[in-house]
Amino acid sequence: MKIKHFFILTFLLLLSSFFASAQTPLVKNGKAKGRIICSPQNTVNDEAASLLRQFVERSSGASLPIVHQANPRKGDIVIGESTTRAGEDGFALESDGGVLRIKSGGDRGSIYGVVELLERYLGVTYYAKDVYTLTPSADITLPHIDMADTPAFRFRQTFSYGNDDPVYRRWMRLESHDELFAADMWVHTFNQLLPAEVYGKAHPEYYSMINGRRQPGNHSQWCLTNPEVFELACQKIDSIFRAHPDKHMISVSQNDGNGTYCQCPACKKVEEEEGAVSGNYIRFLNRLAQRFPDKEFSTLAYLFTMDPPHLTKPLPNVNIMLCDIDCKREVPLTDNESGRHFVKALEGWSRISDNIFIWDYVINFDGVVTPFPNFHCLQPNISLFKRNHATMLFEQNMPTRGTDFLEMKAWMLAKLMWNPQQDADSLMLQFMRGYYREAAPYLYQYQKLLQGALLASGTPLWIYDSPITHKQGMLNATLCKTYNQLFDRAEEAVRADTAVLNRVRLSRLPLQYSELEIARTNPNRDAVATRQQLDLFDERTRQFGVRTLNERDNRPEDYCRLYRQRFLPVSERNLALGRPVTFISEPSGRYADFGANALTDGLYGGTTYVESWVGWEGRDADFTIDLGSTESFSEVTADFLLQSGAWILWPQSVTYSVSDDAREWRPFGTYTFTEDRSLTVKFLDATVTVPQPVSARYVRVSVKGIGQCPSWHYGVGYPAWFFLDEVKVR
Repeated sequence: MKIKHFFILTFLLLLSSFFASAQTPLVKNGKAKGRIICSPQNTVNDEAASLLRQFVERSSGASLPIVHQANPRKGDIVIGESTTRAGEDGFALESDGGVLRIKSGGDRGSIYGVVELLERYLGVTYYAKDVYTLTPSADITLPHIDMADTPAFRFRQTFSYGNDDPVYRRWMRLESHDELFAADMWVHTFNQLLPAEVYGKAHPEYYSMINGRRQPGNHSQWCLTNPEVFELACQKIDSIFRAHPDKHMISVSQNDGNGTYCQCPACKKVEEEEGAVSGNYIRFLNRLAQRFPDKEFSTLAYLFTMDPPHLTKPLPNVNIMLCDIDCKREVPLTDNESGRHFVKALEGWSRISDNIFIWDYVINFDGVVTPFPNFHCLQPNISLFKRNHATMLFEQNMPTRGTDFLEMKAWMLAKLMWNPQQDADSLMLQFMRGYYREAAPYLYQYQKLLQGALLASGTPLWIYDSPITHKQGMLNATLCKTYNQLFDRAEEAVRADTAVLNRVRLSRLPLQYSELEIARTNPNRDAVATRQQLDLFDERTRQFGVRTLNERDNRPEDYCRLYRQRFLPVSERNLALGRPVTFISEPSGRYADFGANALTDGLYGGTTYVESWVGWEGRDADFTIDLGSTESFSEVTADFLLQSGAWILWPQSVTYSVSDDAREWRPFGTYTFTEDRSLTVKFLDATVTVPQPVSARYVRVSVKGIGQCPSWHYGVGYPAWFFLDEVKVR
């Protein structure tokens, strides 16, 4: 028994001696004991060394020297040696005789190895711009380490956050398209390569045939069966690669817009052979890939090209950028009809390609400062992409301040893009505890209530959504009261910490914006309370530097100004208010069902066309309003919407006429619109005023539309919409 105990004790002493010798003593009593050795020396390794020294110094007060030519000794960290244990952007951390080696699998592996070391062994967590936690210690000794890791995707980018913070971007292990694609040509490049303003007039045959005629334009597509187009594209591509010899990838991809592909007989024949519009595109890209076999070509599978071809397979150096833009977001992509269509397309592409780039959308672009509770969908969707051969991933949020829980979504996305097997709920809690501190329990409860209410309501979550869509569901009055109580408690919990309090208040803006949007649809709203809410929203958005409310760059200060004008007006007498409308030319689609009420109900529409607005597609509008009796008036106005991204443009003109009997009409006046190519959402009162009042019982409104979207627009060759809501007679 004594001999047995002797051997056990001896073994434990030897084991203890081994681990002690394997430890890497970096800092002792606030003094550097080790060095950082860059081997080999290059930009990436220098950046990794600088990042390591920066956070070791912040943790301990000691500045580790950085050297480039030295024999390692105990306590040193060697950065940059290569390893076969990890792939691109991956790394290995290996202790050897008291020396830690951070090895790279390629590209930025050494930087990400440093980040792993700092997070796992030095207790540093980076949450957002200039927001991180660490464990101060005058002594830092690293244990024996032996691990390797490779990211799930070789390219990971998000528009979420941190573009102006290089530490954040490296810490989150993110990349940028301009680092990869030649001349930053990475999406919607047809018009960049062969501009319609250069070739369209002389060679309309280079562009799409739509509805029987060629439609050259900034958003028209190429006629991909035209051999001259191929040769011109090759010449331009060759010149771009020659000008950027350090790049080997470029996007040759359709312009933005839906349904604008070429329908000439030759292109139509290929489409029929392939069973999908994408067949023509893949055939074209394969020819490019053969012409430039040492380059990689990315192209879109987007809207009309989402479904894969039945016959042609992309060559290995053809990258498929597959986009899920039409999918709803209240559940994972596998769980609703729109998502299942995308999943079917994804599975189809994965059967014929191992080079898939996913473009995923995770925000409401029409209202970025609006609750968008899709956190429960992030992990299952990213795992889905990984299972289906995706090697590159772009998660499109919005990078502007005030975007719904922007910092948390950015952080979670970055973590999941590296490793999709992590638990999203645990990540959320970890972020909240570090970023919101004592407010975390209340904000976590808010997110869980919001998610549950969304799922219980059965209302889809759309990337072009309006809070008004959810006013009977996740944003009903009872729930909003509960949400506000939680935010009140969250603010109170961190009131002594101004920085954290401001983080909570910034995250509350989407709820406040939603309440304002819903209030303007309530004719019985408390105008005083609403004005107070608006004033607070105006104050807070200015305080926090919130630049835009949507992807169309509508500014909060403009929103607040227009809200006061449109939704909190001084009382005025509108002779048309509540009066019956009779259509001579009915609105399009679903708008015919409620249009007669919406035009004179006194409620103005907002920046999304999904409520209050009445629309006509590709044709004119004509309707009458019965004032009920003969009235005297001198002004008629109708309110119009411009939302170019949704194909909603100004019409040509609106003409007002008056009558005593609705049979014989007298002209009142015409308002003529000026073309506006802006992407910003705008409102316009088309007002006609006459010098002397007229007397009449009926007012007729006749709108002349532009018919077809013009050549500069996304919808070239297709019908344009115009929308209006309130008509006022004064």
